Amino acid sequence: MNLSRRQFPLLAAGAGLLASAPLARDAAAATGPEISRDVAEAERRLRVMENAAPLFSQAQAVLIFPRIIQGGFIVGGQYGEGALRRGATHQGYYRIVGASFGLQAGAQTSGLAMFFMTEAALRALDNADGWEIGTGPSVVALDRGLQANVTSTTLAEPVYAITFGQQGLMAALALNGTKITRFTPER
Repeated sequence: MNLSRRQFPLLAAGAGLLASAPLARDAAAATGPEISRDVAEAERRLRVMENAAPLFSQAQAVLIFPRIIQGGFIVGGQYGEGALRRGATHQGYYRIVGASFGLQAGAQTSGLAMFFMTEAALRALDNADGWEIGTGPSVVALDRGLQANVTSTTLAEPVYAITFGQQGLMAALALNGTKITRFTPER
């Protein structure tokens, strides 16, 4: 079978959608109590991470996505559900959805915690009809090396993000271009 240059992108896009189809089935919407339970468990795991302590102590609120499913082949996608917590108070449920294009293949799950350090950053999340990461307040993704240097005196950015619990075969969780939207899950 010979493919022309015009047919290859269509074939690659179709393969990407097929590769991520099982992930979409696994990412079916959870109920509010299920999301809250998963967020509470993820928060417990995050709080014992030594380098997350300064973030928890300084953050105005924390948006936790306990499980984001990502997959694709050239064309990829990711989806997850989580909740915003302000202290011990639940502030609402959120979805994270994204698409990506480029040299990629595989599937993975991981968690994401976003620490909103300022009221202005938190307002940007609340006021947007879906907040696209990369617009509005800057988000600093902390990898293991950067996390080692985080202290309460070095925190100067509006939003910090930590990924955790990665499992699978993709290199990293892409943040730029993803959209976070508030939603109301079933009870």
